[in-house]
Amino acid sequence: MGKHKGARITITLECECRHLNDTKKKKAGIFRYTTSKNRKNTPSRLGLRKFCPNCNRHRYFKEIK
Repeated sequence: MGKHKGARITITLECECRHLNDTKKKKAGIFRYTTSKNRKNTPSRLGLRKFCPNCNRHRYFKEIK
């Protein structure tokens, strides 16, 4: 028999600056973080404030598919 995967999954968080037309960016590109979440406790998409080196400040990172 195979093992059960469990409720914890790996997700990718992407900065919101990708969708903004900000000319003050330090460099062009997309910055992403990877983390894990519990599927049972947090069924909706996750969002965290983390540091973005492209913007050179803390921004809101949203979970992407």
